Amino acid sequence: MKLGKPTKHQLSLFILRTSVFVVMLFWTLDKFINPDHSAKVFQHFYFIGDAGVDFLKIIGGIQLIIILAFVLGYKKRWSYGLVFAMHLVSTLSSFNQYLNPWPNLLFFAAWPMLAACLALVLLKEDDRLLSVEK
Repeated sequence: MKLGKPTKHQLSLFILRTSVFVVMLFWTLDKFINPDHSAKVFQHFYFIGDAGVDFLKIIGGIQLIIILAFVLGYKKRWSYGLVFAMHLVSTLSSFNQYLNPWPNLLFFAAWPMLAACLALVLLKEDDRLLSVEK
């Protein structure tokens, strides 16, 4: 393995991976820190009523494991794919917000992040900077 200055390609993929991780981390932490907010999100966007604190902590725990594997570059096929799938579901569940864009402009930020997740899935073999799987 050659150690040295990372290429622009490697650095770009690393920046995408860590920035997607930061967003996903805060969405995950919300389930532990502010479960009332998370329950409202689940009810409004996923039609899951009465999402109790225990349910949200289980979902949050699973998400935390997935995103930690993702940011570490571990089991890329699965972790990158699951992060993409989670964000795809989140993006598509917000479909009504895109039909009324002016009060919902922040929802459109989901699309470039979805593109970043897809790029990481497609280029996972090249994403080796600070990754446990080279």
